[in-house]
Amino acid sequence: MTLEPLTLAYSPCPNDTYIFHAWVHGLLEGAPPVSELLADIDALNAMALRGEPDVVKLSFHALAHVRERYALLHAGGALGRGCGPLLVVRDDSPIGVSEDQPLEEVLEGAVVGIPGDLTTAALLVRLAAGDEGRRVVMPFDRIVTAVASGEVDVGAIIHESRFTYRAHGLRAVLDLGDWWEQTTGLPIPLGGIAVRRDLGAGVAVDAERAIRRSLDAARSHPDASAAYIRRHAQEMDPEVCREHIALYVNDFSMDYGPEGREAIRELFSRADAAGIIPESPEQPLFWDDPAVGRSSL
Repeated sequence: MTLEPLTLAYSPCPNDTYIFHAWVHGLLEGAPPVSELLADIDALNAMALRGEPDVVKLSFHALAHVRERYALLHAGGALGRGCGPLLVVRDDSPIGVSEDQPLEEVLEGAVVGIPGDLTTAALLVRLAAGDEGRRVVMPFDRIVTAVASGEVDVGAIIHESRFTYRAHGLRAVLDLGDWWEQTTGLPIPLGGIAVRRDLGAGVAVDAERAIRRSLDAARSHPDASAAYIRRHAQEMDPEVCREHIALYVNDFSMDYGPEGREAIRELFSRADAAGIIPESPEQPLFWDDPAVGRSSL
């Protein structure tokens, strides 16, 4: 019997194309067949809200809104240290952050560009600054130019923009990853891979195993995925591409482990306490967690 391919949705960013190359190209014997769908993280979050992909890369913020339909896998996510979103302004902007001026005062009256309402970047802005500032959603790769042109006062930048913003005459006023790490002592959880619950535990096991094998293949044969990564990275400088992968692909990508799982639960706990995400559903967070009731994050 021929298996129907799973729909696997992820971003064209180098960290994702690096991780998934071997799986989507049929290089893993015995792995479930997949049909790839690449989209910007904001679009991926929207797809997950509609329950469309079988397996999807999504922001942890978005996951909190779709937990009744999707369960988190333990592999393939973006979580680490020194890799959080940055708040940037123009070099000539009067906006700055100091120890004696909380971020909510700094952003009062400011227009803040964010890469999607359900991105983890947007969640971190709200956790760090409350609801100060008017947030404007735009594609992540347009935020840098929007700040440089004065369209927005502050930008919450992610992905490769972390490496290029200075070339646009911008400066960072706050590293939200550093803020998170100093506040919690934990790595920053950005995005994860989730599977539709109605597909069952067998699909979750197979998908998680395939992700780990695909990442192993990428690490063992880095040149094999180079052309695929470059094709989807579009105009990205090759050095920026390498830095991007080095920053966002790490040991947590293979398995969150106890520290990573604690970080994800802490993010949800703080967002829940701030009233930003829906009340935790009865379904467990990870696909293999025991069902222990609505209070479990």
